[in-house]
Amino acid sequence: QVQLVESGGGLVQAGGSLRLSCTASGRSFNKNAMAWFRQAPGKEREFVGAITWYSGSTAYADAVKGRFTISRDIKNTVYLQMNSLKPEDTAVYYCAALRNYCSGYGCYATQGNYDSWGQGTQVTVSS
Repeated sequence: QVQLVESGGGLVQAGGSLRLSCTASGRSFNKNAMAWFRQAPGKEREFVGAITWYSGSTAYADAVKGRFTISRDIKNTVYLQMNSLKPEDTAVYYCAALRNYCSGYGCYATQGNYDSWGQGTQVTVSS
């Protein structure tokens, strides 16, 4: 089992920036791809973006494209840089590790393809 720990959430004004981190540990960490999802109050959890570990290829939801950037370091940490934040970005943000290799937006956006999830970190954007 992979353990994922997020950090970096907080309260920010609209137009501001935050950077979230997700560190993975555990012997079963297979480094296929990592993703960020979010869940706003009263809404279903939704895909934000993903990054493949070795190539660094990324995919983003339309709602965040051009404002959010996912990156990773050479070890086990994935980052979500969030710029030009809007009140509608307020949510609990989760990172997740892909269970088996697959590719493409459809794969990355499907929650059932992930078998390890972090505990979530709250991001609140005030207007």
